[in-house]
Amino acid sequence: MSEATTPQRRGIADILGIPRPLLFGFVGLLLFMVGDGVEAGYLDTFMLHHGHTQGDVNLLFTTYGITVMISAWFAGPLSDLYGPKKVMWIGLVLWAILEVGFLGLGLGPNNYTLSLTFYTLRGFAYPLFAYGFLVWIAAATPASMLGSAAGWFWFSFSAGLPTLGSQFARYAIPEIGELATFWCSLGLVIIGGLVALLFTHEPTGSKRLLPEHVNTKDIFFGSISIMWREPKTVVAGIVRTIDTSSEYAFLAIMPAFFVDHLHFTQGQWLNLLSIVFLSNILFNLASGMIADTLGHRFVVAVFGCVGGFISIPLFYYVPTWYPGNFLMAALVGAFYGATVAAFVPLSGLMPQVCPKEKAAALSILGLGAGASTWVGPAVVGLCESVFGFGLEGVIWTFAVIYLSAGAMTMVITISPEARRYTKEAVARGETVTAVGH
Repeated sequence: MSEATTPQRRGIADILGIPRPLLFGFVGLLLFMVGDGVEAGYLDTFMLHHGHTQGDVNLLFTTYGITVMISAWFAGPLSDLYGPKKVMWIGLVLWAILEVGFLGLGLGPNNYTLSLTFYTLRGFAYPLFAYGFLVWIAAATPASMLGSAAGWFWFSFSAGLPTLGSQFARYAIPEIGELATFWCSLGLVIIGGLVALLFTHEPTGSKRLLPEHVNTKDIFFGSISIMWREPKTVVAGIVRTIDTSSEYAFLAIMPAFFVDHLHFTQGQWLNLLSIVFLSNILFNLASGMIADTLGHRFVVAVFGCVGGFISIPLFYYVPTWYPGNFLMAALVGAFYGATVAAFVPLSGLMPQVCPKEKAAALSILGLGAGASTWVGPAVVGLCESVFGFGLEGVIWTFAVIYLSAGAMTMVITISPEARRYTKEAVARGETVTAVGH
């Protein structure tokens, strides 16, 4: 990691805790994720209104999530091998090419087979860009700014996908139509990618991060073998998967529920979605600070898991109890977004559980984050096609899953040996820092 420092902090970027050499990277990431998030609020209803079944939509989101998961894990090792900037270029080019195929050959002509093919393959693209930049941040940021830099990464990521992306769609669709709005997302992604890659000249990201003598096999599989060497990482990975699984499931099933069943307008649904994720963004920061006082496990188990058990049914029932009442729907939506954010302290807990292998432990959380993108829609598919549940049954299935995650979280304890190692590291002047969510 680069330890370059400046004599004093100057400018808005430094005051806000953004590494100045990477400033345009954060700006570009935000624009990229805005483009990636444009479709999040209405791809479901667009396909349903063009003759496809909910099962078709669930399959589309599930296969997409699987490729996202695979790519999220590969972004780290590939960045170590080839440099984060090159990995980001690969992600940008892949996204652009595959989006043209998805829109031009699949969604536009209403060809489900090609839509499924291109959308699934496009799942490989955004994690290479986004998580490649996260690796760049970790490699190039001074230790004194690493925590704030990681916070700004997640702010840019979540503010774009789907908060501002949904708002862009909210205003673009009435003016230019749904399909043209999809095409606008391509432009936003390209602009964001070029801003990040052409205007960020920090040298660390342009080169291989690990020494040449490091074995390629060790790079790729070192972060996987920790799962059987330290089983608590597996539990943490499962909890992290559960964290945002409902979020991705709701993106597949809730648009139709609010628009077609509750008769919200599309604009109201997109505004509601933005409120959910705005709450999530704000509580991402708050939950970390609360965890420093109350404890990481406590915040995850109580506010995240038990909170999710409460907020998920409320997000379904309150709008049905108060039909057409946007304020009530927004309040429970904000509550739901806050409970999802309460899982963030997992990122601070895992380096304490495995202080000797912090990066490997965090990579399992990354794997869980990627897995949630397909596990959520897969749960919906299983509930509906195998068990015959309706939407209400799906909601309660997720509520029970979140409650079970609370019990799993209590298993993620810090051993006396790990505590001792951490204390000795602090005494030596080292830091135990988490950079991933």
